[in-house]
Amino acid sequence: MQEQQLTIDIHSFSYKKGGIPKDVTENGGGFVFDCRGILNPGRIEEYKQQTGNDVAVQTYLKEKTKIHDFLDAVHTLVSINIDNYLQRGFANLQINFGCTGGQHRSVYSAIKTAEFIREKYPQVKVVLTHDEQAHLNE
Repeated sequence: MQEQQLTIDIHSFSYKKGGIPKDVTENGGGFVFDCRGILNPGRIEEYKQQTGNDVAVQTYLKEKTKIHDFLDAVHTLVSINIDNYLQRGFANLQINFGCTGGQHRSVYSAIKTAEFIREKYPQVKVVLTHDEQAHLNE
């Protein structure tokens, strides 16, 4: 049996606009994490036009919210599956982060999770897609 490279698709999305991204791999889905329990920087005027990729929003999330507690838990959970998928030769895993507008919290969470996975699992391919913020896509 030829070993396949594990591809991890990470999405940020909006619950209000597009909803949970469809899994096109026929793997049946993956993880969906709801970021709406984190304070929304989008409700603050100075951050409304920014995204979770902007330093000011990232600083707000790090200093004023529990985003890192949330992401620590997410990273622990997804690592269990990634380890298992690598051992079993699986080809696909999808990880989705949703918030109200798909602009601040979900974008930040998707970026930080992609960074975490790339560092911990250099052998996997990570594809990062911001469904509502296409200008940020790699």
